[in-house]
Amino acid sequence: MKSTGIVRKVDELGRVVLPIELRRTMDIDKGDPMEIYVEGNSIILRKFESQGTCVVCGNSKKLTIFKDKSICENCRKELAL
Repeated sequence: MKSTGIVRKVDELGRVVLPIELRRTMDIDKGDPMEIYVEGNSIILRKFESQGTCVVCGNSKKLTIFKDKSICENCRKELAL
């Protein structure tokens, strides 16, 4: 695990703000679902990416895996233009 040197306080509702630099680097947008893992005494956050739906349109039919991401046949054809 790599330290960023960034420290944030937990607010009264248990929230922690992720700095914009990390959100941009990790391609995390407002409203993106996040997975929460626990490993030993560490909490790990990871952007949730369903392998059952297209990362572009959300379709769940005729999927192909490309660089660990699911993409449907229609979006693959449109991206090939």
